[in-house]
Amino acid sequence: MAYEHFPVLIEQVTELLDPHPNGIYVDCTVGGAGHALEILERSSPTGRLVGIDRDGEAIEEASKRLKPYEARTTLIHGNFSDLREILRELNIGRVDGIVMDLGVSYQQLIDERRGFSFQSEGPLDMRMDQTQGEPASKLINTLSRGELEGILRRYGEGRWARKIAKAIVRHRQKTPIVTTTQLRDIISSAVLKPPRRIHPATRTFQAIRITINDELNNLERGIRNGIPLLKSGGRLCIISFHSLEDRIVKETFRQYERTHGVITIITKKPISPSKGEISENPRARSAKLRVAERV
Repeated sequence: MAYEHFPVLIEQVTELLDPHPNGIYVDCTVGGAGHALEILERSSPTGRLVGIDRDGEAIEEASKRLKPYEARTTLIHGNFSDLREILRELNIGRVDGIVMDLGVSYQQLIDERRGFSFQSEGPLDMRMDQTQGEPASKLINTLSRGELEGILRRYGEGRWARKIAKAIVRHRQKTPIVTTTQLRDIISSAVLKPPRRIHPATRTFQAIRITINDELNNLERGIRNGIPLLKSGGRLCIISFHSLEDRIVKETFRQYERTHGVITIITKKPISPSKGEISENPRARSAKLRVAERV
């Protein structure tokens, strides 16, 4: 499958990160290597990049795209929440910049084998790293109604959580729920008057994906591990795509600025994509960039 990649807020990220020769930078979600390429080009000829991704297929694609820079690039199949351990194994102390792009990649969404999207039928998986953990189908078919409702309320921010949870339990008593379209249709039948702007399955799929991949805990751990690894003047750039992520970034940044006094928040308000970028890449519309600098 051809790998397409649309890096979000790339000009703003590289301007605020300010890559330079001899610098060491970490792309915590290297994906299709859009941000990584720009960092390597701007830090030429001696800048170094460490690229991390939970998705093994993304690492394979990044290695192809970054081939011209392989002498200055190290790619790691891993979780950016383990950033401290990853850099220690590479004998890297502190770095000049860190980037985290928290969005699900376009490639993951269009690959029906991954189960991230309800637009086409595929196995109900949703794991960022398919070598670890249980697929989403295991969660959907084993959690109690109350547990499902709690997940949908906490991570889906949906008022239909109780009805959807009940519908899931009722359906799985007859037959296991194993595909994305099965789950989509169950959700659609439970929400009799769906909102016009967003499909009722959207936030349910988001909630399940966040749970399966432990995304919010990994994000907070990644930030707390990342800040001490920055050199003085080094910057941490984080792109989030929904309010749950953005809240964690904002509150953790504030804590480290006001309580610990080790960072300065560069973006007092999050940076959003321009109308031009959104018209070219509609998936960028919900992106928010926050940046902090180590003092």
